[in-house]
Parts: sequence; C-alpha cells; structure tokens
Amino acid sequence: MDRPGGGGAPSEVELAGGRLRLWTGFFGAAEADRLFDELWAGVAWERHHVRIAGRRMPSPRLSAWYGVPGARYRYSGVTYEPLPLLPALESVRRRLEECLGARFNSVLANAYRTGADSMGWHSDDESELGPRPVIASVSLGAVRRFRLKHRDRGIAPVAFDLPHGSLLVMDGDTQSHWRHAVPKTRRPVGLRLNLTFREIEIGESSRS
Repeated sequence: MDRPGGGGAPSEVELAGGRLRLWTGFFGAAEADRLFDELWAGVAWERHHVRIAGRRMPSPRLSAWYGVPGARYRYSGVTYEPLPLLPALESVRRRLEECLGARFNSVLANAYRTGADSMGWHSDDESELGPRPVIASVSLGAVRRFRLKHRDRGIAPVAFDLPHGSLLVMDGDTQSHWRHAVPKTRRPVGLRLNLTFREIEIGESSRS
C-alpha cells in the first residue's frame, strides 16, 4: 500500500466516534528490516514497572521513552524523563510529520520479545497529550494482533493485524471512546518492535 503523500490512500478503519488509518507498507521491506535491526540494537530497552489492580508489577514487555527536553510522560503512576532522540527515531519522526501534517515531539518504544509479551487495555488519554491526540504507531518485526473495544459495550470490538513496516494512525476522538491492546498469544511469534509517536504538551517551566 502506498505511504502518505505518495499518491495512495490508507485503509480507513471505521470506528464509532473515532478514526483509524492504516498503511500496511509505509516502509519498504529493506528499509523496515534496517530500521528494525538499528532500533533493536540501539534503543535503551528497560523492563519498567506498571500498576495493575493496585499492585506494582514488572511490565510484560521492554520499553523506552524518547523525546525533546521537557517531554515528560506519566504512565501507571510513574513519570518518565525523555532520552534524547536517536538519529533513527528523529528520521522517522520528521518523515511522519511531513507525511501526516501533524507534530510529534516524543515516542514510546516497546519491544514484544515473544507472544507472552503484551500491552493491556488502555487509552492514550493522559492530560499531557491534549483532548484529541494524534497517535502514529509504527510496527516492525513479527505480526501481532491489535484489538480495540468501545467504552459502550453495545458496540462491537475491532481487531486486525499490524504487519512489519506498517503505520497505524489514531486521531479524532478515538482515545476518548475506545481502548486498545496487544494481547498475549500462544502462537509461536518472534520479536516485534513498536514506536508510538505523539505530541506532549510542555509547560513553560520545562522549556526553560
């Protein structure tokens, strides 16, 4: 599928009160392979802790937070200070901005090592993201199933695969109405890297 700005249109995923666009081949195969290798070797991967049902537990994946100075991110009771953007991350960030006409100053990198690694149900609705955030999600490596469910249980859930080199963009009111997850799978599956770019609101004190 053509990438944004290349004359092609994405697949539009219909959501009640939300908007998704999916480019299954945003990066060509060779480019996606190179980016996968560079990021797996170069990102400062850590196993952070998350709060689940009131208990503090090791995260079921590896992750790292990168961004411009002041782009702090608070998730599951922990505030993360951004690491300086790696050249590969900066290159992807600029490309996404140019293609999508949006601004991004930070990125959460996640590594799903096997099918036992996962992301639980959540919305990217933290206050520092603003009321209608644009979330640009790049997938590299093994294919994993992406699931969404509406806060109104009467609305049918949505699920689809995110292949190597794909780009998923969630915007509009998606985060207000929908939650999403990458569940565990018993299928044999290899390493998947995911980059979710977003724009963090930076206070005046953080800019100085």
